[in-house]
Amino acid sequence: MSQGTLAIDLGSSSTLVGWQAAPGSPGEVLALAPLSRSTSDASIPSLVSPSGGSRWLLGQQVIEAGSEAECLRDFKALLGQSNAPTAAEQAAEALLQGIWKRLPQTIQPQRLVLTAPVQGFAGYRRWLQRWAESLAIDEVALVDEPTAAALGAGLSPGSLVLVLDIGAGTTDLALVRLEGGEGRAMPMAQLLRFAGRSLAERPGQQQRTAKVLGKAGISLGGRMIDRWWAKALGAPEPAPQAWLNAAEALKCALSETTSAQVVLESEAGPRPLQGSRRELNNVLDAAGLEPLLDGLLNEVEAAARRAGESLDSIDAVMAVGGGSALPWVQQWLQRRLPKTELLVTQPLQAVVLGALAMTPALQVMDVLQHGISLRCWDRRLQNQRWHPLFLPGQAWPTPQPLELVLASRGDQACVEVQLGTPSGESRAEVVFIDDLPVLRSQEAGEASVRPWNQPALEIPLPAGAQEGQDCLRLRFGVDAERQLWLEGFDLVGEQRLSRQILGIVE
Repeated sequence: MSQGTLAIDLGSSSTLVGWQAAPGSPGEVLALAPLSRSTSDASIPSLVSPSGGSRWLLGQQVIEAGSEAECLRDFKALLGQSNAPTAAEQAAEALLQGIWKRLPQTIQPQRLVLTAPVQGFAGYRRWLQRWAESLAIDEVALVDEPTAAALGAGLSPGSLVLVLDIGAGTTDLALVRLEGGEGRAMPMAQLLRFAGRSLAERPGQQQRTAKVLGKAGISLGGRMIDRWWAKALGAPEPAPQAWLNAAEALKCALSETTSAQVVLESEAGPRPLQGSRRELNNVLDAAGLEPLLDGLLNEVEAAARRAGESLDSIDAVMAVGGGSALPWVQQWLQRRLPKTELLVTQPLQAVVLGALAMTPALQVMDVLQHGISLRCWDRRLQNQRWHPLFLPGQAWPTPQPLELVLASRGDQACVEVQLGTPSGESRAEVVFIDDLPVLRSQEAGEASVRPWNQPALEIPLPAGAQEGQDCLRLRFGVDAERQLWLEGFDLVGEQRLSRQILGIVE
């Protein structure tokens, strides 16, 4: 029986399963009957339909049973929410469990690598952690999708790669520096791990590293483009599933030709539906897709500058996910990065094949997508304000803790540690108006901070502290499991305070 690494890339429209027998050996995509579309097309439709009792129809089974109309779909985008719907979690778990049960008996996974979108990574992580605990496997790892795609690019060590991943439900951008080679390996932060033992380097293996310099994402993808396109083609609102299917088919056809025609299977009978690439491009322009992508790229560029990098130094751009095949997207990339090579080889398999590279010989240095702020008292202004602890784009685990020295004020008995997440740079947000996704620009202005949904931590001040006397030294850091920790030292009583975990950061 072959032992190795299994990778699962759960997508909004399609799911892929990859297998690698040994680190460094070629990866392959597994076709799992009866879930995959065919023996030649290993992709599994991300569809789940209850079939009485505890039995589920999964993937291609749903299509062959004619249950598409009432099945559960597009559940991936909901999993990153703080309170994901139970139905979405159940559907995703049923699909993943069905995949696990149908793995070939000739393979035995030693480790499992799962991929997650940039947007909502923390919520997605919590859900996957709960599911993975039920598996009889020692090593489970999680990597964001654009970083996995960069790892699968096959470029030489030292390459700087920008990945644009447009899936059915999300759009992600990431800038990744691929490192490694003799004399270049560094004891960098380990890949996020949340089950079993850590992915430690094995003796005798040459370690490779991947350093994430910046990333940004939004919950908008091909499904929303299909809704815009269906409306332009004359679909009623909200658009029935048959219209969305036809709009998607026509959209895909227009990636290959300038005009096309598909058949709309409606209750009134089949009817031809035609459109042109120019009409589709006009729809994307009118929806505001260009300023949205510009905003994401600006966020990544700002993070790159903080890391001492420049977009001018990019060696290659990878466009992955189904939406990357749109000529409009290709043209946008060429306008924004005209001197950079565009790689689109195997755009649908890039993520899962890259995830297979997450072997014990590989570590990832990641960055915070969102910052962390601490509420504190401003003596000059005589009011509360938010003080930044960590900025977006900072590496984790933190190489050096952030240290604050606090003084007592009046009859103050304790210090409250109230944390918050600053809002990102101004860009478009997705709102639904009459069941149609609309991009709405956010107003620029002073960045707001969203307090964490947990009580403030109270730290008693040392007894006998005088007015204005330095009495507490606090140190903040982020560990290899994305946990924000706090250590303290009583400067008056000269006593160390125990370390506390304050929460998970993104």
